[in-house]
Amino acid sequence: MISNWSAVAARTFRTVRGSTAPMTHALIGLCCLLFLLGPAAGLNPAYGSGGELLAVQRAYFRRWGVIPAELFDGPAREALTPATALFVHGSWVHLLGNMLFLYVFGAMTEERMGRVQFTLFYVGCGYLALLGYAAANAASEQSLVGASGAISAVLGAFLYLFPGARVTSLLPFLFFLPLRFPAWVVLPFWAALQWLAAGRAPQGPGVAYLAHLVGFALGFVFAWVRFGRPTKVKAAPAPAPEGENQP
Repeated sequence: MISNWSAVAARTFRTVRGSTAPMTHALIGLCCLLFLLGPAAGLNPAYGSGGELLAVQRAYFRRWGVIPAELFDGPAREALTPATALFVHGSWVHLLGNMLFLYVFGAMTEERMGRVQFTLFYVGCGYLALLGYAAANAASEQSLVGASGAISAVLGAFLYLFPGARVTSLLPFLFFLPLRFPAWVVLPFWAALQWLAAGRAPQGPGVAYLAHLVGFALGFVFAWVRFGRPTKVKAAPAPAPEGENQP
């Protein structure tokens, strides 16, 4: 069994190392690994079940997630939580949705930025997006986890760098027919939906729309300042992004 896992790990490492977007794949792998090892996956019987498992999950999210009320008035270690929260996800849907969009939009963005710059961009914008959400909800005791701020930054950068790239979208009011639109149509439309939803979102558990908006704006501005004129591409098939849930 150990030898089988070692072989799988070795093949995965070779694939990541030889890819054109190794950091995108590494970030996806790290998020998936931490999720599988943590209590949110529900796979490890050592965490218990039922009410016991829920208690462990809440404690886990409070330990590694952002708690706005404690971020600015708590101990110094709380300043690290906007970075650790980027690698914590609350459910399978939360994880898989985020990783899908990181995989699709992250590869081209990383190729354009370069490995080191993309990694710093991802973590830095994700940190600032969660920090912005916490500042706007400074009294909240709700744990905030997930990579939505960082991935939204990738979407913002993708929009500036590849505005003509074709994005495959599934529109519910058209019976989820797959249609292809330029990124300059799909991504601003998504950002507008986040803006509208953020104004209506109640306090408490739900979708961190404000973190999406802050990350998206940061990513777009960074790409604008850093790279100047956008890149011309013929096509880049990708699903339209959706919001993410936090526990």
